[in-house]
Amino acid sequence: MTRKERLMAVLKGEPVDRPPVSFYEINGYSEDEQDPDPFNIYNHPSWKPLLKLAREKTDRMIMCYIPFVHTATQVEKQTVVTNYFDEQGRKHVITEIKAGDRTLRQHTRRDTDVNTVWILEHFIKDEEDLEAWIALPSEEIGEPDYRQILSVEKEIGDTGIVMIETGDALCEIASLMDMEEYMIIAMTEGELFHKALKKAQEILLKKTARIAEDLPGRLWRIYGPEYAAPPYLPPKLYKEYVTDYDRDLVGVIQKYGGFARIHQHGRQKDILEYTAQTGCSGLDPIEPVPQGDVELSEVRKKYGQQMVLFGGLEISDMEQMGQEEFKMKVEHAMRQGMEGEGRGFVLMPSSCPLGRILSENVYKNYEVMIEAVERYSLTTGGQNG
Repeated sequence: MTRKERLMAVLKGEPVDRPPVSFYEINGYSEDEQDPDPFNIYNHPSWKPLLKLAREKTDRMIMCYIPFVHTATQVEKQTVVTNYFDEQGRKHVITEIKAGDRTLRQHTRRDTDVNTVWILEHFIKDEEDLEAWIALPSEEIGEPDYRQILSVEKEIGDTGIVMIETGDALCEIASLMDMEEYMIIAMTEGELFHKALKKAQEILLKKTARIAEDLPGRLWRIYGPEYAAPPYLPPKLYKEYVTDYDRDLVGVIQKYGGFARIHQHGRQKDILEYTAQTGCSGLDPIEPVPQGDVELSEVRKKYGQQMVLFGGLEISDMEQMGQEEFKMKVEHAMRQGMEGEGRGFVLMPSSCPLGRILSENVYKNYEVMIEAVERYSLTTGGQNG
């Protein structure tokens, strides 16, 4: 099977020659080794062998965000963005939005040697700020720009598929606040929080429906549900803030033959039922115990007929374990992920390294993943569909 055929078969619940293997964000396509930008960690020579391995050996799922083009909205006209670099060369971005008689301000920082953005100050500091955000005028969504995603599909050919990225309503609202303020408002101001979620959901549904109809049959990744997962919020609020909203996103994706994959880290045991109630056809990254709190085999037994299971490995294990010890982790994950009947399993770590210099040990553990799936064949029973 080609890598594209293998991934599409897994998504459809059909048999495959071996379980797909993914390095998650690392795919050998999205990372530009030649870009001299000081904030591009992948131009360090230590990454070159891993990017080659991902490009040649993994079942690639290229994450693609689809922008919408429109004339300047009223909110954008009320927004001022300031960029500057500090004495350490770190990039700072300050965004200020005029909202009634208040100014909503966010401050982010990007370091040259760490592939992440730190939020030093969030837009929403209290309930009054959230009310001001809700009162901001809603705008038309504009027109989707498909040029990048269609170009990616053409360039990667049979080596993989694209995966459309979208946050859910909870992600949009929770990310406006620091975790402490978010949890307080979510647990004590339910009516206000739902009001904000409904505002975000209205736009999200319009965008999702437009893309799903124009680009049917693609894999989607919906991120944000983990904001409501334990220990942040109790399961009943996960149902309120995730299930009751994401069900509609999943429904419109699947209406046009797409596959909706829910993304959430951490403890999932007490919310799996509510995740399944969204109707999703995939779940990632299922993290092993003790980082997670449920075994892959249990998830497969209960929900494997509905969901493709992505995960089984923890990035911290890849960074800390030697090859023999990590090999046992990989084999354990594969046994559990393919145990009994189920729709499918994709071997995948929970994340990827964020530092500029990739250690040789981590690279060798990625090789362990490839070697494990390549040893697997139909002679050992294949992967159930």
